[in-house]
Amino acid sequence: MSPWSSRLVTGQLRLAPNATVRSDLPVVAGGEMDLPASRNSRWRGRRSARSHVPLLVAVLLLLLPATLLLSSAYSSLLRSLLPFSPSGGTGRCGRSAELEGERFLWYAPHSGFSNQVGELRNAAVAAALLNRTLVVPPVLDHHAVALGSCPKFRVSDPVDLRAAVWDHAMQLLRERRYVSMGDIIDLSPVKAMVRMIDFRVFVSSWCGADMRSTCYSGLCCAVSGGGSLPSDYGRCRSLLSGLAGSESSGCVYPVQDDCRTTVWTYQENNDGALDLFQPDEELKRKKKISYVRRRRDIYKALGPGSNAEEATLLAFGTLFSGPYKGSESYFDIHESPKDHKIHSLLEKIEFLPFVPEIMAAGKEFAESKIKKPFLCAQLRLLDGQFKNHWRSTFSALKEKLKALELETKRNKNSGPVHIFLMTDLPPANWTKTYFADIAKDGRYKLYTLKESDVLQSAEKLMAAEHGMRSGFLPKTLENTNKDCDPVQLPEILLYVEESVCSCASLGFVGTAGSTIARSIETMRKNNVCKL
Repeated sequence: MSPWSSRLVTGQLRLAPNATVRSDLPVVAGGEMDLPASRNSRWRGRRSARSHVPLLVAVLLLLLPATLLLSSAYSSLLRSLLPFSPSGGTGRCGRSAELEGERFLWYAPHSGFSNQVGELRNAAVAAALLNRTLVVPPVLDHHAVALGSCPKFRVSDPVDLRAAVWDHAMQLLRERRYVSMGDIIDLSPVKAMVRMIDFRVFVSSWCGADMRSTCYSGLCCAVSGGGSLPSDYGRCRSLLSGLAGSESSGCVYPVQDDCRTTVWTYQENNDGALDLFQPDEELKRKKKISYVRRRRDIYKALGPGSNAEEATLLAFGTLFSGPYKGSESYFDIHESPKDHKIHSLLEKIEFLPFVPEIMAAGKEFAESKIKKPFLCAQLRLLDGQFKNHWRSTFSALKEKLKALELETKRNKNSGPVHIFLMTDLPPANWTKTYFADIAKDGRYKLYTLKESDVLQSAEKLMAAEHGMRSGFLPKTLENTNKDCDPVQLPEILLYVEESVCSCASLGFVGTAGSTIARSIETMRKNNVCKL
């Protein structure tokens, strides 16, 4: 039997005149249930008193399935076994009748938050291009899911990535630490152009899994309930991951093309052409790589007329991409002059701000705590490659402070230079670093934020339920004032720090190569903070 669908198998019970009915026949075997199609078989011949016992057993065996079907508990179990049956008013793929006819796009985010935001932008473009509803994922813990290296052709398989994202999402559920990307990133600028559904609503509606342990407020509790059977979660993991294989039952089309073989494009005339970046001969020989990277039109490969078109869910691996040696690592769609709708989306998606609660918290700190014109310094020292480049990281800040000192002297200004510092190096470890030097220097005044400083903003953020409100909601809602045990408040310090830096009127010094620095520079370029 296919692992993607279960079905009732109808059979007939035919007994010979002198047959003996066994009482140990299984009611359920191999995940399938045999129900009698006819109960009109005639028994011929004389029946002794002794034959009444097996006859009674046979009748009970025949009546038991029908009796069980009438019970609500068994109906729930049966529905869990038949999640993709067209019966009962549901669509051919998924449980909720309200989702019938919709087609979705799911992907596997990875690495740090800034990378996850980049993937969200690419996913929104792909969903619009393919006319699908984007499933908005949770915010993953930093590097909870790792991709690998596209330039070295050493990356995790898309199936493994999707399974890892599901497993981490379930960890967030169990630990009550769930927060949606839509709770942090303001998706309202693209809401009219991209259909969206929160991961929690999708999983509870499509898979029947109870997601209320991911909720903070009443709206989420009202729309995230499910059957809460353990099998719901395992089946949903298999579906979203594509573990059961490709193109099964028209439900899920798992995209297996990744950055080792493919660069996605749109409306180019070189569909199928070799990409500029290929593995060199030494790498091929050393790693036994046989990959060839080709540029492929995503609309031709996965749109109308393709094998993927009819699938209810199109499941990508990662959608992260970045420039490398004159090419993009995976997703090369930055403009579309031939398609005005997509061109407009690409312009809007270039910068997605934080939600208002985060922006307001950063602006309030700048106005009420710093008060003066200030410099923002973002120094990343502990993570990944950055732990090996302290000298160059500190050097950029030193040069900027020298320039500010000269400007202060020319303008005959007095008083210290105000500096807002965001760094992953804890203050307890500042000893014998440049931080310790400027902290003791009267020419400068340092400001930092702690997680405890933004707790009230985190409460406001979660109560707003932006993630839920940014996409599809069931038409029939339960009581939205429904009580639920709220998840933990998310750690929003990094986001508020970026917001503060967007307000720095004396300039910004960021760590070279840091995606956080690029995010802040984009915020400043878009003039999001107006003091």
